[in-house]
Amino acid sequence: MATAAGKRYTTGMVEVFVTGGSGFVGSHLITRLVQDGHAVRVLVRSDEAAQRVTELDARPCFGDLQDGPAIRSAAEGCELVFHTAAKVSRGGGRDRFWTDNVDGTATVLQSVREAGVRRLVHVGSLAALMAGKPLVQADESTPLRPDSRSDYASSKAAAAQLVQAANGSRLETVVVRPPWVWGPGDTTTRTDHLTWINGGRHLIDTAHVANLVHALCLAADKGLAGESYLISDGAPVEFREFITGLLTAQGFDPPSRSVPRSAALASTALGEGIWQALRLRSAPPLDYLSLWLFSQECTVDTTKAREELGYEPVLTREEGLAGL
Repeated sequence: MATAAGKRYTTGMVEVFVTGGSGFVGSHLITRLVQDGHAVRVLVRSDEAAQRVTELDARPCFGDLQDGPAIRSAAEGCELVFHTAAKVSRGGGRDRFWTDNVDGTATVLQSVREAGVRRLVHVGSLAALMAGKPLVQADESTPLRPDSRSDYASSKAAAAQLVQAANGSRLETVVVRPPWVWGPGDTTTRTDHLTWINGGRHLIDTAHVANLVHALCLAADKGLAGESYLISDGAPVEFREFITGLLTAQGFDPPSRSVPRSAALASTALGEGIWQALRLRSAPPLDYLSLWLFSQECTVDTTKAREELGYEPVLTREEGLAGL
């Protein structure tokens, strides 16, 4: 059962543990936490990641998502955990997505509970609700889809189920579920080689990384234990308009070519079938999740986050684009 947060975890200095801290979302989150005066520990797998974390004035702790003892040791003495680590990049096969996003999340949950952490905030994804049909003003009652044909979507759905099921008297859990995350330093959103699908005139919601970080901190303080929250940049935007803005900001020209969705769907089905049959580790030219994002509405209702967290975007989409 959901319970109100009893402590302001991000008010005053507290010990915070972050997974995925050398990544896109995690690095922005660390910057915010350090600026707010918190002592931040970060799970890292390499010397390079440790260097990046150190430069952000956080303390690197070596280990990975399968190393329960390392996670438990790193989290001991921390009151709050932000679980941002996930496999996002295309390719690698279902096993890799499941190992990192599902098994890794299970290990984190068990380890931080054993370490005595009181609250975990998980970075979910709107993709966890996607299975082939448009999402029109999706809200927190929209079902998770661990059965999705997209490996990323299914693994994020299964991970979210684990996080919500782990909520209890020993560990409070909250999920923040953003749509398309973007902003400075994003290396996962490829916008330099695109073709529109059906003209790209459908609506989507987005979440600038600054708005996501703001929502994560609000969830730590105000989120109801066991609950999830959808957030966005505000009003939906036409996909073509948003991507054109991203391309322009990055010095690229928008594409002029468009293909029918039927052709894109056939190409996706063929490519995914071949890649799965041959167990290729690379990514097919077009995967199911990209097809859905590029060709059909994906919008959300943020009423719950606004009412329970007091969430409002701290940055407009126009301001975000200007800052790229």
